[in-house]
Amino acid sequence: MTKSSGNLNHEVSDFLDQQKHPFRNEIELLRNIILSEDIKLTENIKWNGPNYSYENEDRITMRIQPPASQIQLIFHRGAKKQEQPKNRLIASASKLLSWKENDRAVITFKSMKDIEDSRSELFDIISEWINSSR
Repeated sequence: MTKSSGNLNHEVSDFLDQQKHPFRNEIELLRNIILSEDIKLTENIKWNGPNYSYENEDRITMRIQPPASQIQLIFHRGAKKQEQPKNRLIASASKLLSWKENDRAVITFKSMKDIEDSRSELFDIISEWINSSR
């Protein structure tokens, strides 16, 4: 397990404790990776899972429901449909990203090993995604 980030929201931790999710260790690792990337990210619960905002704008949501054989990180620009940018929001050529629209992509993890093996790439994607919001 990674060192705990100081930004972890106790309400999110309590929510996750109640879920008794089979991927709890993987969820904790992802929480710490996401929150260690940018001190200005805030964590809350939205759409029945951990959600990460930058300057009060939703940017990354962890899809943990229903508890299945995977966890997804959804990279987006909030709940409201916006005019699509002409190009993808970030230039990352990562094979981790499955693009749904130019401003929405998904990364799927099926195991702790998937997360650990892609940690460095994931840091880069998160950083680039948050920086595209600035």
